[in-house]
Amino acid sequence: MKVRKAIIPAAGLGTRVLPASKSVPKEMLNIVDKPAIQYIVEEAAASGIEDILIITNRGKGVIEDHFDHSFELEAQLASNPAKADLYESVKKCANLANIYFIRQKETKGLAHAILAGKSFIGDEPFAVLYGDDVIINDKDPVTAQMCRCYEKYGKCTVGVQAVPEEAIHLYCSLGITPIDGEDRLMNCYRINEKPTKEEILSLYAILGRVIMPPEAFGMIEEGLAATPEGKEFYLTDVFTRLGQEGRLLAYDFDGRRYDMGNKLGIMQANCEVALDHPEIGEDFKAYIKALAASLD
Repeated sequence: MKVRKAIIPAAGLGTRVLPASKSVPKEMLNIVDKPAIQYIVEEAAASGIEDILIITNRGKGVIEDHFDHSFELEAQLASNPAKADLYESVKKCANLANIYFIRQKETKGLAHAILAGKSFIGDEPFAVLYGDDVIINDKDPVTAQMCRCYEKYGKCTVGVQAVPEEAIHLYCSLGITPIDGEDRLMNCYRINEKPTKEEILSLYAILGRVIMPPEAFGMIEEGLAATPEGKEFYLTDVFTRLGQEGRLLAYDFDGRRYDMGNKLGIMQANCEVALDHPEIGEDFKAYIKALAASLD
């Protein structure tokens, strides 16, 4: 079944990038000249996603404004031929896809946020693009790569990449087996969340993109109902169950991933995207070379 819908959870508090996120949602922090969440929405749209639900919370109305028309601004830009490119880019932002919003009224974690999209998704498979993770591949968007896997095998597919051994304890570690005839796709049978050194199954970790079947909502509801008050039910628990049932795939996606909930990730994203930027790339490259030389 074709994947047509996506959920982007963007309700986190952004505590890792305070004080920047105190009044500006971390999803609206720029990478050069676009907010992080625009890169994510553009990826979904370029992957054939038609309907996108963004999960927000209080204080994040600016995200809705960003993807709406700004008639005064558009009229001013349209009246100036020298700003035609800017006009087109601003107008395009409001027409990327059918974008909807709902608030997660309580901050109860990722699984709880995704459950808020149950009625929006209905009985269809759907993509989840984590609001913290910008992944860039201009030729073949990562969500498109993963949708092809789901449409071929019909199983929940998690996007993974290998992370350094010294960092795997910050993520999850996957137990995986290869699939004949597939270079990047693997069966996933087990997940250890934030593993100790003895618990490492592999250096593959889930990083920001998932294609889920509609029955995942029932699993989330069961998990939340069984979780004691004050505790968080983790989405990886759903993946663990699917893995135990032989219904979970891990796809080693092709793309550059930036953690926009991390100060270093934000700086890496801005630096690397700036180097490739058609407007400032060459000047920025010269600046970086001069800066590096001055540090020797």
